[in-house]
Amino acid sequence: MATSVIESGNYELFIDTGFQLDAFVLDDATRGVLNNTQYVLDGTTEFAPMLEYSTNVNIKRGRRDVGDQFSAGTMSFNLNDSLAGGTLNPLYSSSPYVDPEGQFTLAPLRRVSFGRYNSANTFVPLFVGQIVSYDYNYELGGQNTVSVYCADDFYLLAQTALAEFNVSEQLSSARLSAVLDLPEVAYPALSRDIETGTQTLGGAAAYTVAEGTNVKAYIDQIQAAEQGRIFMSRTGDLTSQPRVGNTISGSVADFHDDGTNIPYNSLGIIFNADVIVNRASIQHLGATSPQVADDAASQAKYLIQNVSITNSLLHNDAAALTLADYLLVGEPVATFNAVQTDYLMLTTAQREALALVDIGDTITITNTITGGEVAQELSVEGVEIAVNINNGHRVTFYTASTVIVFQLILDDILYGRIDEDNVLG
Repeated sequence: MATSVIESGNYELFIDTGFQLDAFVLDDATRGVLNNTQYVLDGTTEFAPMLEYSTNVNIKRGRRDVGDQFSAGTMSFNLNDSLAGGTLNPLYSSSPYVDPEGQFTLAPLRRVSFGRYNSANTFVPLFVGQIVSYDYNYELGGQNTVSVYCADDFYLLAQTALAEFNVSEQLSSARLSAVLDLPEVAYPALSRDIETGTQTLGGAAAYTVAEGTNVKAYIDQIQAAEQGRIFMSRTGDLTSQPRVGNTISGSVADFHDDGTNIPYNSLGIIFNADVIVNRASIQHLGATSPQVADDAASQAKYLIQNVSITNSLLHNDAAALTLADYLLVGEPVATFNAVQTDYLMLTTAQREALALVDIGDTITITNTITGGEVAQELSVEGVEIAVNINNGHRVTFYTASTVIVFQLILDDILYGRIDEDNVLG
């Protein structure tokens, strides 16, 4: 079942009902037969389609600024219970969403997913998470509604604390996997997409993780040392990418304002003083003093703009100094930082392409200005989506500058030159 969104496609919002469609049930005449191939021990969870009772869905994922940590992605929507015949009321004992024990199943921490169907009628997730709050609003003589707020799995990790954890020296990706494997975390292996990190984290006694350390806060420390991206993907996978550096040119979406490629209706440009970092101080947990990098020319021009990390997980002074140098930004650069488009402006192929764009992808934005055009290839750092049944689908991508390099092509007049902009592989 799917709900049509004007000039955007077919969408659906699914909520885990708590029921299992094909689960083995002890002592049941049909479901309890041994060696049954239809009713099995684990069963398949039933998800109820809910978009027919809603008019809008709002999603926020990732970060707006490259210097921010990744917080939990969120999704919010309202459900019209008057339209649903009262079945969404958690106090209605005859609701089809009440289990045999009398518990209403559309409950907090039930899994939810929202997405659209492509031209092959395949469901493409735009958000996967769980319900955090399910607030019923009764209006005498009016419509009864439910306000639902959801978050991705970072919310769960932020509610979890670690036991004391004696770590060993290892890559950041290995440390992240080790934390997720701990019995008090037990994050599903099938819901991970962890690329090999580039930074080694310390393993001496100073790096021992204290009892009660918040899991999400410790993951943020890993990310701060690696300076990559750790986020929940649109499909609900915990995704870790290594330190952001040179990016092989490979834009997944090209936005233009001249009537070609993907059109957009809003574009933001950031050119702020707060991006300047001309002094960086990094002290790892095993050190007695920080490693400091300075940009003297920038300091003379803009005074000292400092960033300081005093609890870095990096394993030695050399790595700390490398990170300090990495964080220096001596001059502000005007950068496209937010592009917004409405699906009603797009072709079917363009809509399907944008539905797949996720954090860490590279997009191109071209803007026409007096005297010509400006084009930038940028990394996607955040995604905001607003879907209204009657107004359509609007998406905003928050971006950051990235250093683009190109694959070396033998005998090519431009890409065949061996230099810092053309690389092997």
